[in-house]
Amino acid sequence: NVADIKKLKAVGICTIKGIQMTTRRALCNVKGLSEAKVDKIKEAANKLVEPGFLTAFEYSEKRKMVFHISTGSQEFDKLLGGGIESMAITEAFGEFRTGKTQLSHTLCVTAQLPGPNGYTGGKIIFIDTENTFRPDRLRDIADRFNVDHEAVLDNVLYARAYTSEHQMELLDYVAAKFHEEAGIFKLLIIDSIMALFRVDFSGRGELAERQQKLAQMLSRLQKISEEYNVAVFVTNQMTADPGATMT
Repeated sequence: NVADIKKLKAVGICTIKGIQMTTRRALCNVKGLSEAKVDKIKEAANKLVEPGFLTAFEYSEKRKMVFHISTGSQEFDKLLGGGIESMAITEAFGEFRTGKTQLSHTLCVTAQLPGPNGYTGGKIIFIDTENTFRPDRLRDIADRFNVDHEAVLDNVLYARAYTSEHQMELLDYVAAKFHEEAGIFKLLIIDSIMALFRVDFSGRGELAERQQKLAQMLSRLQKISEEYNVAVFVTNQMTADPGATMT
């Protein structure tokens, strides 16, 4: 019913595929949904979609929806097989001050530009965990590609995440936004994905829980990228000590 749909949308589950991608256990954790109701929802969802198997040819046709976003460098694009791929997570990792955030800003502009194979460009969501996002950088990059400053900035939706929990909650909003404006958004950026987890789960004693929470986030990101055919780009700073809180 309508009330149940609202409850699901509140946690970022907006499509039949989204229900398929969510475990019964996770659905039972949605406020107001009992086990019996979850079973009915799962049963109804399964009736509305075809069985999960495709022929290799059918899957090949489906893969034609995948697009690539240029990094702004032809050589780098070649290394990546065409650029940042949709329906996938691309991670840039390295030490401090190696250009990860600069690449994130560049992608905010290049994702808006038309590209090969009919790519038309689109909007971007940028989740900032370390207060590194700078609109002035986007203006400089827009100049390089001869595009209007205001148009570029208007097409980037920005959010600042303050805790690892908040970071996860923002993904509910992201999923809802991708559903509301289907096909409009092409790229989700998280810079950086690990920073808040290192702060919230400091020390070796919390390492297992940290990795579990991070795995849940990566799984959610992968599902979002496949469900809405968007590219996901995340940055990650390398550390020598897995229990470190600062790098």
